[in-house]
Amino acid sequence: MSNAGTNSAPGPILDAAVRVFRRHGFRRSSIEQAAEAAGLTRQALYHHFSSKEALFRAVLARLYEQALAAEIAAAAAAEQAGGSLADIIVAEVSARLREVLSSLDGSPHIEELFSEHLLQARDLYQTYATRYAEQIAATIVRVCRKQRLALTRGSAREVARCIEMAVHGTKSAHPSMQPADVFLKDLETMLRMLIAGAIALPAKTVTARKSKRRTGDQK
Repeated sequence: MSNAGTNSAPGPILDAAVRVFRRHGFRRSSIEQAAEAAGLTRQALYHHFSSKEALFRAVLARLYEQALAAEIAAAAAAEQAGGSLADIIVAEVSARLREVLSSLDGSPHIEELFSEHLLQARDLYQTYATRYAEQIAATIVRVCRKQRLALTRGSAREVARCIEMAVHGTKSAHPSMQPADVFLKDLETMLRMLIAGAIALPAKTVTARKSKRRTGDQK
């Protein structure tokens, strides 16, 4: 029996598994329920996954990959629209988390599923946490170069690490990331404050702002 990953497991099986886990949570779900939801026999599903745990890990791996893709696309769109570094970082991190939230939308078992994903797939979580941080660091380097920004302290990797810590800190205040709008708004506030303290504006921008301020004072 194989413990196939998302590259070899048919998408409909994973789609069906998501529906089952969302409806019943992890503990009350079974491989039989997933097989029935996918229109397969139990043995046919076992051809792809040797256990419920293996199926759950595959669901998570696909979700993490989709979240990363959403993050990359959002960063590109915000950058193309001329957003500031804070705008771009907020857009990409929010897109990643919205992808995760949308996969669990309407489930009464969100807290259990979040808890189980660390028990069943901590290694996957750590792998993708590293990839998310690398993606943010790459964005910081690219945007700082393009917009002629400078970091006031630390490297892009260190700032990215702080951003991920802000994500985890906001999650601690909203364990199930619900209500989603409140969670994302609180996170945006933290990210904008963090980024504001991490970058130095170009000299031309600082001069222009001081000039505008002086003009306003004279009026």
